[in-house]
Amino acid sequence: MFTGIIETLGVVTNIEKEQENVHLTIKSNITNELKIDQSVAHNGVCLTVVAINNNEYTVTAIKETLDKTTIGILKNADKVNLERAMKLGDRLDGHIVQGHVDETGICTNIENQNGSTVFTFSYNSEKNNITIEKGSITVNGVSLTVVNSKNNSFSVAIIPYTFENTSFKNMSLNDKVNLEFDVIGKYVSRLTIR
Repeated sequence: MFTGIIETLGVVTNIEKEQENVHLTIKSNITNELKIDQSVAHNGVCLTVVAINNNEYTVTAIKETLDKTTIGILKNADKVNLERAMKLGDRLDGHIVQGHVDETGICTNIENQNGSTVFTFSYNSEKNNITIEKGSITVNGVSLTVVNSKNNSFSVAIIPYTFENTSFKNMSLNDKVNLEFDVIGKYVSRLTIR
């Protein structure tokens, strides 16, 4: 389980395909604190550390992950948001994040608003995922508050600190992002659809 509070940015240094799997090597300033078999969220995708070498570590993404997230479109030198799993008893500064991406979305608008940057994303409303005004959403692993919630789109306002310390500073129009909708909202949605 994660909180959506990004610890640091990592950089993809190697991508290796093995059958339908992809092994990603990430350079990070938290590598020395990781251990084999530990869960780390990469742009909101929970992946397991399988190897550690100096300041780099490797994780493996299977076909299911590659099909449903943006992990498969990462390239060497891409920056990724990193968060280690939360410790039981720690503060929950963001919201409950599972690291299981529900679907991908597209950045449709970026607007500077005197001190914050508003990003708008569209998603496939046919998958029954929902956002609610002032509810939680995870975009590329970052816990955010929804503004301007619509049937197939929403916006988030990013403060300067979050902008500078996450991959939002590298985001452009039409970029694909990982979306994890609020876990409580998902359960309520499933109950009302039946």
